[in-house]
Amino acid sequence: MTSPYSVLVVDDEPSIGKLLKKELSTPSRLVSTAETAHQAREALRRNTYEVAVLDLRLPDADGLDVLVELRQHSPDIEVIIITGHGNIDSAVEAMKLGAYDYITKPFNLEELELVVERAYQRACLRFENRQLRHAQKQAQPQQIVGNSAPVKQIRFLIDKVAPTDVPVLITGESGAGKEVAATAIQARSKRAEKPYVIKNCATLQKELARSELFGYVKGSFTGATENREGLMTFANKGTLFLDEIGELPLEVQASLLRTLENKTYRRVGDKDERTADIRLIFATNRNLAKEVEAGRFHEALYHRINVFNIELPPLRERKEDIPLLVEYFLGRIEGGGAYRVSDKAMGCLINYHWPGNIRELRNVIERGVILSEAGVITENALPRELSVKAEGESDFLSLDAVEREHIAKVLACFGNNRTLAATALGISRKTLYRKIREYNIM
Repeated sequence: MTSPYSVLVVDDEPSIGKLLKKELSTPSRLVSTAETAHQAREALRRNTYEVAVLDLRLPDADGLDVLVELRQHSPDIEVIIITGHGNIDSAVEAMKLGAYDYITKPFNLEELELVVERAYQRACLRFENRQLRHAQKQAQPQQIVGNSAPVKQIRFLIDKVAPTDVPVLITGESGAGKEVAATAIQARSKRAEKPYVIKNCATLQKELARSELFGYVKGSFTGATENREGLMTFANKGTLFLDEIGELPLEVQASLLRTLENKTYRRVGDKDERTADIRLIFATNRNLAKEVEAGRFHEALYHRINVFNIELPPLRERKEDIPLLVEYFLGRIEGGGAYRVSDKAMGCLINYHWPGNIRELRNVIERGVILSEAGVITENALPRELSVKAEGESDFLSLDAVEREHIAKVLACFGNNRTLAATALGISRKTLYRKIREYNIM
C-alpha cells in the first residue's frame, strides 16, 4: 500500500482550518493545520509535507515571507495560495516566488482538492527528478584512490564513522583531498539521501558569518529587509561540511559550539531557538591545537569537533598511489581514456615532491592531455619543474621550481588567503595572481 502524503493548511481562521482538514483528509492524504506562521514553522520542524495550502494574510508574518520559508525549508514542497478577490496582485507575486497555484475565497472544495492532488503529483515529479540527478552524480563519485597503507587506513576510518552522527574533523595539507573524504563520509551515511551543504569558511565575510551560517530575521541589522535562512536550515536532516573551519571568526565559533552541544541554533535577531538535526563534518589545513594556543581558535570548540580525526597524508608520502591516481584522472577527463603516460613521464611524476598534492597532480594531467603527442603524455608535456631532473640538467631544483614550492607553502600556511600570502611574500596581489597562473598552483 502506498504511504499517505501530508498536507499543511496555514490559515488564521480556525473554521477554515477545521473545514479543510475534514474535507481534504483521506486514507491517502493526511492534513495538519496551523493558524500562524510560528505554528507553521513548528509543524515543519516536526514533519515533512509534500503540499502546503497557505493564506497570504497571517497575524504574525507576511504570507509571501512564509512562502519563501516553506520553499527554503522543504525544496520539494508545492505551495497553493489562498487569497481574496481584492488581493490578486499578491497571488501573482507568490507565483513568481515559486507557488504552484492560487485559489480565491470563497473557494470550491472540489476545485481545491483537485489542485492539491495535482500539486502532490508535481511534488513527486520534483522529488524523482532530484533523486535521478543524485543517482547520476553518484554513478561516477569522487573516490579515495590508492592502495597504499595510509589510504587503506583512511577507508577503514571512513567506513567506521560514516554510519554514526559523530562530528568528524578532517586534517591535511591543501589539495590532499579533504573534500573528497568528507563526501565519502556523507555518501556512506544514513543521511546520504538528505541535503548535503558544503561551505568554505574562508569565503565568509567576518561581519556576515553568523547570519550566513544561522540566518537572520527582518530588521535584525542594517540591510536585513527580509527574513533569510542560513546554512543550518538548508542542511536540516542532512550533512553540513564546513571546510577550512580554522577561518571561522572567533566570535562565531561560540555560537557553533552551542549548536554542537545543544543541537539548537538561533537566527540573528530571533528570540526563538530551532532544532539542529544535522551531521557536521569539518576540515582544515591548519594545526588547530596551535591555533588554540595562539588564541585564534576556541578551545572548547576544538575539543568538540576533534571527536574523530581523519588525517590525510600528503601525496609525497604515498607516491605508490600516483599511477592509480593518474589512471583515475585520465578516466574522468572527456576522452582521457584514449591517452597514456610514457614511462619517462611517469617517472617524473613519481619523483616530484608535489607541494600542491592531489589537486596539483590533477591539474598536471589535464595540462598533459592538452599537450600530448599522438595520445601519449610525454615528459615534454609536463611543467618544467617536473622534468628538469629527467632531462639531466641538474640534481638541484631550478629557481623557478624553488619559487613555486615557496609560494605554494606560503599559500598553504595562510589557508590560501592570497592577500595575506602576498604581504608575507613582499609582492603585490597582482604579482601573486600572475605567479599562481604561471606555476599552475592550486
